[in-house]
Amino acid sequence: MLIVLTTTPTEEEAEQLASQMVEQKLAACVQVLPNIKSIYFWEGRIQKEGENLLLIKTLDDRYSDLEKFILEHHSYEIPEIVALNSEHVSGSYLKWLSEFVRS
Repeated sequence: MLIVLTTTPTEEEAEQLASQMVEQKLAACVQVLPNIKSIYFWEGRIQKEGENLLLIKTLDDRYSDLEKFILEHHSYEIPEIVALNSEHVSGSYLKWLSEFVRS
């Protein structure tokens, strides 16, 4: 299982992307964590912005399609797309996730 992270400038965009990812079975679950603070370097200076974090649960074999979807639908010029492998996942959760994204 992968947990993919991306951020959005608005909660509306986060929810729209999350819904589309699940509808298209690119992910079985997406959690939106609103109102995070991001501090990053962009356009020659340090930026400080409010963002929304998406925690996207998917499988390795769906990553390429998910990445393509984010790149095509995200409002940022260079969106954050970071995939983390899950070392341990409960069997029943992994079964549910696998059955959904592969159906």
